[in-house]
Amino acid sequence: MEEEEERDGSAAAAPPLPNLTPRHRQLIPTPCGPIKPCSELSFPVKIYFCVTILSLLSVIGLTVETLIQQTEEDFTISLIQLIGVVFCVYYVTRGILQENRQELIVFVLSILLVMFRSIVNFTVLSAEQKPKLLARFILILLVGSFDVICAIILIQSQNMMAFRVGGALESLQSQYFMLNLCFSMLTFDLQAQLCLCVLLISLHEITLLHNIISATGVLWACLKVTISIIAILKELKPLVWIFLGQNIPEVVYLIYLLYTVIREWGKGNSYTLEAAFITGSCISVAIKSVLFWALIHVYRSFGQGLRERMFSSYGRIDS
Repeated sequence: MEEEEERDGSAAAAPPLPNLTPRHRQLIPTPCGPIKPCSELSFPVKIYFCVTILSLLSVIGLTVETLIQQTEEDFTISLIQLIGVVFCVYYVTRGILQENRQELIVFVLSILLVMFRSIVNFTVLSAEQKPKLLARFILILLVGSFDVICAIILIQSQNMMAFRVGGALESLQSQYFMLNLCFSMLTFDLQAQLCLCVLLISLHEITLLHNIISATGVLWACLKVTISIIAILKELKPLVWIFLGQNIPEVVYLIYLLYTVIREWGKGNSYTLEAAFITGSCISVAIKSVLFWALIHVYRSFGQGLRERMFSSYGRIDS
């Protein structure tokens, strides 16, 4: 009896165990992880979110309008800009609702590129055209500056999403960060592939066979992203290896195209598209490198509980 009393007393005196339960009960489940409801956003962030979405939709409309009036080279650049602005809608939405800093960083870079192109286009206008487009030019610079400054403030703000999803365990928080990085790199890789396909179709020295392969590459890129998302969400290791195998012919073909473009360098009247293709290829290789690095970390964390933390409480995925 005395021993039992001593055990009861020691149990009562023992400190309570820490609560490691994830704080994401109020979050909204999505295929890319939980996001915050709009009700959690502060009033200034809601205003910024609405203004940014409206400004991006306006830029999309202006870009579509100018696509019809431009030459082949300008048409290609405008089409790439249109793809970038459409992705910006996704970046700023996920960046705000999921507190994803890398998405906001790419959003800032994309807006800066749009502003830079607007400045270049305005400087080459004739003296008669400048007064007609001055108001649009000033509006793009003002709204773009507002979007960039507010996005930088959000990037520097405190990020609590990893704690809310993974709980107090640092290992799960690290896994959640890598998972988010992997999803971001997949999106960046998809955007880079679409832009490269547009550039390839526009290059004069590329043959009809290359154009057919480039057009098929759009479907290939979408299929590859779909396989990778399923592999990560379901933690299916065979699909991860399939995804890695899908990137091998892409890299080989990209190297071959780089050799072709460099060999034909200087035979056309302009170097703009060729330089853009070489730059885009280097960016694409860098994105794939970071993607593979993040995917290896995510692959190693399969079965360690992050999937259950993110989805099981919603009844979306069985533990």
